[in-house]
Amino acid sequence: MTADPDVALAGFATALRHAGLAVTADRVHLFLQAVAALDPTLTTDVYWAGRAALCTGPDDTARYDDVFAAWFIGDRAGGVVPRRTPQASAQAALGDGAEGETGDRTLNVSASTTEVLRHRDVAELSATDRADLARLFATLRPKIPVRRANRRRPSHRGEIDPRRTLRAQLRQVGEPGPVHYRRRGVRPRRVVVLIDVSGSMGPYADSLLRLAHTLVQRAPRSVEVFTIGTRLTRVTPALRRRDPEFAVRAAGDVVPDWSGGTRLGEVLKVFLDRWGQRGTARRAVVVVCSDGWERGDAGLLGAQMRRLAALAHRVVWLNPHRGKPGYEPVQAGIVAVLPHLDDLVAGHSLASFGELLEVVADA
Repeated sequence: MTADPDVALAGFATALRHAGLAVTADRVHLFLQAVAALDPTLTTDVYWAGRAALCTGPDDTARYDDVFAAWFIGDRAGGVVPRRTPQASAQAALGDGAEGETGDRTLNVSASTTEVLRHRDVAELSATDRADLARLFATLRPKIPVRRANRRRPSHRGEIDPRRTLRAQLRQVGEPGPVHYRRRGVRPRRVVVLIDVSGSMGPYADSLLRLAHTLVQRAPRSVEVFTIGTRLTRVTPALRRRDPEFAVRAAGDVVPDWSGGTRLGEVLKVFLDRWGQRGTARRAVVVVCSDGWERGDAGLLGAQMRRLAALAHRVVWLNPHRGKPGYEPVQAGIVAVLPHLDDLVAGHSLASFGELLEVVADA
């Protein structure tokens, strides 16, 4: 294995993905935790941890064995891993990131530390890693969902546009002319992001604000961002600043309840009364970023989520613990909101943030 076990393990998972296996961020996180609980210096432990965490079924075993044999150096624990293909086919499965040596059937691999950082839990990063991760937010390419507009636009096909067709004929003094068509256009659908900045969400709040900043920069007029905790605070104007560092600091300056308590039900009611029913949440994609810890009345939270679901086009709940092994939605707040959600997604790493953006784009 390479000098840095995390680099080699994450690179191995990426190689499996290139080889056609459905390796998700959740499975990579589970694989890293399984290897950490065993002995990463033993090829046998790494092999069985990866096979259990990264393979979805028996059909994946052959490709898994081939990539594993090519990726790791040594005797593969005395033949535990079958040698099914030569190195040429293994390199084809790995892609351009592999460099092989034919003498000892070894393959020295240089995995990208960036790929490792993308899948690491934000709460577990050091200050240096957080700075590196902040720069990686620029690699996200959010897409704003669209909806059909009420106004119709000229088109080469669709329904007949009687006014334009009649006017064209009048310009020709009643002589037959071309038939004009029209169809409905599209317009951006509003996206509303509610970010929990309570104490339990403190390790993720900065990254979530950076995620919201990328959305605001993509569509300043179609995205609204609020922080929730013990109070509701609109931070959209601050996040419209182009520089991400300055924007995040400006948003933090206007939030009075940073790392405070959690009253999701009360704050959500304030949002719906002041903003939601006036049109902000109507037919919008609403993303709630919270771990679901509710110190107030969970019944009130459920009632407000019912109101929100009736107004919004789609309600997505991002929970940073959703992507961790063994997580169960048993908190009172999560139990209260689950019946009213369209999606419950992970939100603990940059890779999971990218998956959230895909969910929003497809809404």
